[in-house]
Amino acid sequence: MPERKPRADAVRNQEAVLAAADRLFARSDRPEQVTMADVAAEAGVGKGTLFRGFGDRTGLIRALFEARLEPVRRAVTDGPRPLGPGTPPTERAPALLDALLCFKLDHRHLSLALEEPGTGSPYAAGHYDWWHGTLRDVLDELPGFTGSDFAAHALLAAVRADLIDHLVDRAPDSARERLRADLAAFTARVLDARP
Repeated sequence: MPERKPRADAVRNQEAVLAAADRLFARSDRPEQVTMADVAAEAGVGKGTLFRGFGDRTGLIRALFEARLEPVRRAVTDGPRPLGPGTPPTERAPALLDALLCFKLDHRHLSLALEEPGTGSPYAAGHYDWWHGTLRDVLDELPGFTGSDFAAHALLAAVRADLIDHLVDRAPDSARERLRADLAAFTARVLDARP
């Protein structure tokens, strides 16, 4: 049996909910204060629509995060250099981390909401598994590199939302380029530390 297409009003509601949640998290200094009721009111839908479509607040945040991440994911799986397949691992690993850092800087509010306490372990999220697996596989391509599983976790820890938020708040005017340069230098040291 062919898969049933969602109704047009359901698709519109989902898009309205995601846009409303994005706006609310972006405006909020404390993402944990954004409630499902707030999102429903902003989107002009009933709370039941949110719970049916996303399950709970964490499900909504994950859906929004995944929707915003999709263009980056496509660039990694199908795109050209430096993110896409076929790029040498010494070039691709830093590019992956830089892309994730830039994504989290551009979607800081959403990243913080996803990684906040009470949303479950960020390491259990689908996007984390995907980033970890992708980075681990790239590190495995490096001749003589060992411990790629742990190294991928350690490198991803450098782009946790709470750390990024802390570092941006310390020097907001120069944060983006400084963080990108620091991450590139750190990644280069890790990649050069092969036995």
